[in-house]
Order: sequence, then structure tokens, then C-alpha cells
Amino acid sequence: MMAGLHEDIEFARTILRLEAAVLHAQEPLIDESFARAVELVLACRGHVVTTGMGKSGIIAQKLSATLASTGTPSFFLHPAEAIHGDLGRVTGQDLLVAISRSGETEEIRRLIPAVKRMGAPILALTAGRESDLARHAECVLLLASAPEACPIGLAPTTSTTAQLALGDALAMTVAKRRRFTREEFALYHPGGALGRTLLKVSDLMRSARDCPPAAAGQPARNALVQAGGLGRKPGALPVVDSAGVLLGLLTDGDVRRLVLKDPSLLARPIEEIMTRTPTTVREDQLAAEAWKTMRERNFDELPVVDARGCYAGLLDVQDLLEAGITGGA
Repeated sequence: MMAGLHEDIEFARTILRLEAAVLHAQEPLIDESFARAVELVLACRGHVVTTGMGKSGIIAQKLSATLASTGTPSFFLHPAEAIHGDLGRVTGQDLLVAISRSGETEEIRRLIPAVKRMGAPILALTAGRESDLARHAECVLLLASAPEACPIGLAPTTSTTAQLALGDALAMTVAKRRRFTREEFALYHPGGALGRTLLKVSDLMRSARDCPPAAAGQPARNALVQAGGLGRKPGALPVVDSAGVLLGLLTDGDVRRLVLKDPSLLARPIEEIMTRTPTTVREDQLAAEAWKTMRERNFDELPVVDARGCYAGLLDVQDLLEAGITGGA
């Protein structure tokens, strides 16, 4: 039993060594053809259409998803479905990225003439330097050749590792050339944990139109009545001057303390009883940073200001919770 256990462990380590070896073999194959491939993707005015059969098709789907999530419009085209009508999705403005270890995959070969007639260029990822796919492609990215790590040498393992890594290299280089930003990443990943950490305060705040401020000079009671009549239950009422610059904040806690102390204080001008120089957040700050401030200071609402210090809106803790912003910046 123990001998079998050690044998399995050593075999698994051998597999990892074989997978690592094919990546080392792939590195020197990155040459001028790779730079040409990057230019083809950047020049594409339509979609980058990826295709592949079997395990190569799964890698093609992953490449398409990576491209799309980093700023390059892309979709996956199943080669078997393509030759039965789905090829109509492809136009001459697109770029076809075909992945085939041998370059002789029958379904891929049958696509080539139609794609060429459409005028869409073909980028090939293949180990078949002299294959049909390579001969008809505008650009070829050679895959490192290595024995599959499968015990019988047949199941795609090292070959798909090379495909995956080369696809990642292509997608990430294109993203770098596009100067793909964290803000764009958040735009394309609004529902994911990574995307949520990149949401800005401006994405979640309640605007000044929805949460209008009180003007300095009016009695606090009047300002509270006016705010309540706008259909919102204010947990905090921002106070601004005539230029819209935030002067302070009147919170529910402030009102409760004033009423308990002396109800007549609500007749005073609002700026006399408000909290001056309140904690604020900027529109362009990450929402996760605002959450951290709220959590540390036990705030339920924060006024939002622009670069000039003018009131822009109100950020409510419930809005952050509903968006899934529950972690640090």
C-alpha cells in the first residue's frame, strides 16, 4: 500500500515536470511571428473568433474569454457547428484564431476555404509547421512539441498546456498594448469579486439630485421637513453654501441629541448645529475604501464631494452591502 502511494506521488511529480518542460520549450519559439500576431489582433475591427476541436476547443474558449474580459471583443466558434451554418457569424472584419496541435484537424481544415473567401485573416496556433492550417494562415504561432504526459501518450496534456500558456501570452500582450486599465476591468466584471473591489464611489452613490442638500442659513427644522418631503428618509443631511461647497452634515444622531437637550435648537440656522468638516469621500475613490472608512468609524452614510469640494451625492452603507462591497481596499 505504501509502495503504491509513493509510486503515485512520484508519477504526479513527473507529470508536473513534463508540463513545466513544455513551457520552457515554448519560450524560445516566441519570435517576430508573435509580434505579428499581436498586431493582427490589435488591427481587428470586428471580433477575434477563436476555434478548436476537442481539448483544443476548450483552450480556444478560454482564450476567447480572456480576450473579451481584457478589452478585445471575441467569441468562440465551434468548428463542427461552423460548417453547418454557424460560419455565418464570421465576417471579413473578424480575425480567426485556430488552435490545432497537428494543424490537420478535419473540421478546422474545412473552415479554411470559406474563411479565406470572406477575407478574414487566420492566425494559427499549431505544432504542425507544414500543416494545411499553417500554410493557409497569415501568421503562425508554433507550439512546442513534446510527448503527452498521459500514461499511454495520447490524452492531450502537455500540448494543451502549451496552447493555454501561448494564448495567455497573446491576450496579456494585447491587453498591455491596449493599456487596459483597472477601471475597464471593473466595467467588464461588475458581478465578480475582483470587479467589485474596483467599483468606484460614483458607481454606487446616491446623486445630489436624489439626495439634495440643505442650504446654509435656513432653520434646521425647515431643512429636515423639506428633505423628508422629497420621499427619502435621510440618515444624514448635507449642508452646502451658495456655491455648492459642502460645509457640514446633520445626522439622525445629531437631531436626537439636540431634541433631548433642547428642542428649540432646531429653530437655529442649520449650520450652527451641524457637524462641521465631516468625513467625506471623493467620487473617484474605490467603493472598498469608502466601506473601510464606514466600518472603522461606524458610519452609515458618507457625503461624496468632487475635486473642488462641492457636494456630489451621498453614499449609504446599504448600497455598499447590496453591491457586495464587504472587504477592505
